Amino acid sequence: MSSQHTNDISDVPAVGEDSPFRQEHVRRDEAPQFVLPLVVRIEKAEPPARTDALETAARAVLVLLTDERAQGDGEWAGAVRDWQDARIRKVVRRARGAEWRKAETLPGITVDGDAAQVRVFPPVPLDGWPKELAKLQVSGTDLDDPEPVAAVTEPGLPVLWLNPGLDMSAGKAMAQAGHAAQLAWWELTGAERAAWQESGFRLAVRTAPRERWAELGGSGLPVVRDAGFTEIAPGSATVVADHPALRARL
Repeated sequence: MSSQHTNDISDVPAVGEDSPFRQEHVRRDEAPQFVLPLVVRIEKAEPPARTDALETAARAVLVLLTDERAQGDGEWAGAVRDWQDARIRKVVRRARGAEWRKAETLPGITVDGDAAQVRVFPPVPLDGWPKELAKLQVSGTDLDDPEPVAAVTEPGLPVLWLNPGLDMSAGKAMAQAGHAAQLAWWELTGAERAAWQESGFRLAVRTAPRERWAELGGSGLPVVRDAGFTEIAPGSATVVADHPALRARL
């Protein structure tokens, strides 16, 4: 793995123009394609709130990237390296009951939100999902927030702003929030990364006010643009990663 994807403490961003999220790097499409599986627990009687699930999925991606098994010579490091060398694909599936218990037996990390639970697994080949995960459904992740979502008032809290003009399922939005968190992570210096990790990867996911979306998208903050494999058109801007350390550089 190149130095741009390590956790070394440095005074320069961990990634710049070579980010796999940048659309012009089409050579990444020629590499073997991998996918990061995420499974959200959705029990019939007590489904998680949508925003809680989105925030938990975003944190789960960061937790996996910083796990010692994904670093150096760790057992997941090769898979993570191969995944990051290609397009950064994420797929969210849902599970409940016995399905969730089986998913928990596979190598991975379960991340808890306020009530949401998301399990993230090391990357797998696009056509090489473990059978326990391959049979899980992608559809059916249409979650709601039972109460109005509070405005972000905490100073310095990173916010992942969703495009208010796109209608995405909860599963799609979870994957996009994970992309945004990862893109922000790569743009941070080592010291900034360490501070975020020490906070437990505190973050918020909110839908941007319509009057602010154009400003956010043109601000110079990291923008996730979807490849267009599912639900929305290719090149659609889905999320802006508003991390205070990155905003301070604008």
